[in-house]
Amino acid sequence: ETNSVLVSEHYKQAVWFILFSVICDALDGRVARLGGRESLFGKEFDSIADVLSFGMAPALMMIFLVLTPTVETYPVFIRISWLIGFIYLLCAAVRLARFNVLTHPMLPAAEQMKATKDFLGLPVPAAAGMIASLVLVITSLETPEYDSRSLALLIPPFMLAIAYLMVSNIPYPSFKNVGWQTETRFRSFIALILALGTGFFFKEFFFALLFFTYISYGPLRQFYRILRARKRLQSLNENSGE
Repeated sequence: ETNSVLVSEHYKQAVWFILFSVICDALDGRVARLGGRESLFGKEFDSIADVLSFGMAPALMMIFLVLTPTVETYPVFIRISWLIGFIYLLCAAVRLARFNVLTHPMLPAAEQMKATKDFLGLPVPAAAGMIASLVLVITSLETPEYDSRSLALLIPPFMLAIAYLMVSNIPYPSFKNVGWQTETRFRSFIALILALGTGFFFKEFFFALLFFTYISYGPLRQFYRILRARKRLQSLNENSGE
């Protein structure tokens, strides 16, 4: 029992380190621009760090979390979890490489990417934050009477969906225009206060809800745009037929 509690604490520490890396990743570019220290070397080195923090770390955490309750009961899940972990890591690396290519200053597409407010595909930090927050929820439910780590079997298929979203062409909000001097509307400010209040009361569940909302927003917005475009096209065809 003592060993189980110690293992859960180690998982929680790993989760907090990953979530802290998400915050650092959101700030490092802004800090570099404020200090005039932007460089291609820094950009490439940042991607290497992201592969480790947001690719390797979540994949290994999922693998060992699945490995613990299934090593004797379901040995086949061990091989599957290693395969899914590799697929997730590969998609994270491809996502980061594509981002570096699309934003390279020597390519014409870079100016176009700077003009848009969206990322192409799910950002890797958000993917890692979702996996880490799920692990945090699972370990938080751990009790002497209930081994919540059996719920880890739900993570691998979810990781496959996240891996697909990372290499997809679905646009996600980038929040590039959000800075130190950003003005906000009163409704947005109230929503932010409510979100912080929700985080205080729900704690471990808050991060999972936050990342899940962001991840779901991309496909839902894309579906709405496609639906609206089809209705518009149908309306134009009906008007031209008249």
